[in-house]
Amino acid sequence: MAGAALLTAGMPGISAAFERDGNRKVLVFSGNQQVPVLDPHVRYDWSTRMIQQSVYDALLKYEGDPPRIVPWLAERYDVSPDGRIYTFHLVGTAKFHNGDPVDAEAVRFSFERGLKLNAGIAWMLKDFLKPENIVAVDARTVRFTLDRPFAPFISYVPWWYVVNPKQVMANQEGDDLGRKWLTENAAGSGPFRLRRFDANTLMHLDAVPDYWKGWPMADADRPSGIIYRIIREAAPRKAALQRREADIITNLTPDDIEQLSRVPGVVVENHKGSTTFGIKFNCQQGPTADINLRKAIAYAFDYDSLLAIHNGAAVLMTSPFPASMAGHIDVPGIPRKDLDKARDFLRRSRFPNGGIELEYVHVQGLEDARRIGLALLDSLRALDIRVNIVGQPWPTMTSRGSKPETSPNMMSVYVTPVGTDPDTVAYQYHRASWGLYYGTAHYENAEVSRWIDEARGETDNAKRMALYARIQTQIVADQPELFGMVANRIWARRDYVQGFSFSPVRFTGEIDLYPLWARG
Repeated sequence: MAGAALLTAGMPGISAAFERDGNRKVLVFSGNQQVPVLDPHVRYDWSTRMIQQSVYDALLKYEGDPPRIVPWLAERYDVSPDGRIYTFHLVGTAKFHNGDPVDAEAVRFSFERGLKLNAGIAWMLKDFLKPENIVAVDARTVRFTLDRPFAPFISYVPWWYVVNPKQVMANQEGDDLGRKWLTENAAGSGPFRLRRFDANTLMHLDAVPDYWKGWPMADADRPSGIIYRIIREAAPRKAALQRREADIITNLTPDDIEQLSRVPGVVVENHKGSTTFGIKFNCQQGPTADINLRKAIAYAFDYDSLLAIHNGAAVLMTSPFPASMAGHIDVPGIPRKDLDKARDFLRRSRFPNGGIELEYVHVQGLEDARRIGLALLDSLRALDIRVNIVGQPWPTMTSRGSKPETSPNMMSVYVTPVGTDPDTVAYQYHRASWGLYYGTAHYENAEVSRWIDEARGETDNAKRMALYARIQTQIVADQPELFGMVANRIWARRDYVQGFSFSPVRFTGEIDLYPLWARG
C-alpha cells in the first residue's frame, strides 16, 4: 500500500482487515480526488474539506440528516435584536496541536485572514462583515458586527475553520498571511494532526489522543489515524475494498454499487442527497456564449439517461435548487428532451445547421460523469454537434474554469449546498462567483445578481422566498447550465467500520472522519 512505510514494521499484510500502527488500527479511506491546497481559507471541495475538517475546528459544526448546527469551539452564541451583532462564547478547554489555547484572538485572526485573502470561503461573509468589525472582547468572547442584517450568517459559520495565528504568522512570506506554508501544512486544533501530505497520492492523519473535545468511541477503539488514499479509477478502488486494502471508498459507479451490495462483509451506504449535477456552459466565450445554442442542447439532451446511469438512484432537477432546499420551486417549463424545440433553438443560433464540436470536461476517473458525457454525445448527434469528452484532474478543471478565456464549452460540476440556507445555492449564479469552481459558467445577469444581494439582506422570510422563486425562474430562462439531477450519495465500507455518519451538507464523497473506528 502506498505510504506503508509510515506504519510500524511487522504489520499484517494487505489482506488484513485493517492496517495497524503499533497496537492501534489505521483506517484507510479511498477516493479519486487529490487535495492540492490544504489552507482552509483558500480552497474547498469534497476531498479538501474532508481533510480540513479533520485537522481544524470551527465555532459550530454541521451534524446529521437533516443537518443541524451544533456548538463546537463556541459553547453558545447570542444575537442582537436587530440581527447585526453575533457574540460567541468559547469553550475554555480547546487547544491547538502545539498546545496553544484556542482563544478569541485566534478566532478573530482566522475570520480576518479569510476576509483579507478574499479566496475560497470569503464570498460567504465579505459583503456583510469587515475585518475591523470582528473583536476579541476577552479570551473567551468574540463579537461580530455586521454592516447590515444577513439572514444566512449562522449557516456559514461552520465552514470558517480556526487556525493558530502564532504558527501562521511565524511562517508568513512577505504579506501572504502564511498562505504558501498552509498549502501543505496545518495549524489546527482538530481531532487529527497531519503526519504526511502528498497532494496526489495520500494523506496520513494521526489521531490526537488528548483531543480537547474527546472522542466518541471507547478509548481502546480510538484509531491511531486515518489514511486518505487516492486511487483515480473506480475499478481498482473497488478491488482495494474487496481485498481489504481500503476500509471505506467513495466515487463508485452504479454497477460497482450493485456488485458490492452482494459481497459478504461489505455495507453500502446509500443516502438521499442534496448535491446537484449540472453541465456548466461557458456563457462568455465560444459557441456556448449563444443562449440559443445552450437552449438547443438543453432540449436535445436525454434526461432519462441520467436516471438509467444511476440505476434509478437519482431524481431529475426541477430547478437550480435541490428539492430539499428552502425556497425551492418547480420552475415551469424547465427543459426536457424535445427535438422539435431543440432544432428550433438551433436555427435561431449562430450555428443553424450544427456542424461544430464542443468540449465536455469531467473529473478524471469519475465514471458517472464520463457516461453522462457519452449520453450528451449521443443526444447531440441529432443536431449534428460533435462532443469531445475529456477527463482531467479536478485541479486542472478548476484552473481552466477560473477564466472565461480558458473555461471549456461544457463542464460537469457537482455542487453541494454548504449550509441550510438557499443563499448557499443561489450565490453560485452571482457575478461574484466567477473564478470559483461552481462559477465556471461565468454567467452574468445583473438583475439576478441584484436579487441575490437583496435576498441575502432581507429579514422578512416570505419576501426572501419570493425573491428566490424569481431568481430560480430567471436562471432557468437564461440556461447557464444543463440542469441535471440529484443523485443519491453512496459509499461502500467493510462491515467492521463503525461510526459512519451522513449529512447532506457534506460534499459528494466527503465524510466526517472523526467518529470512525474499526470493530474487532
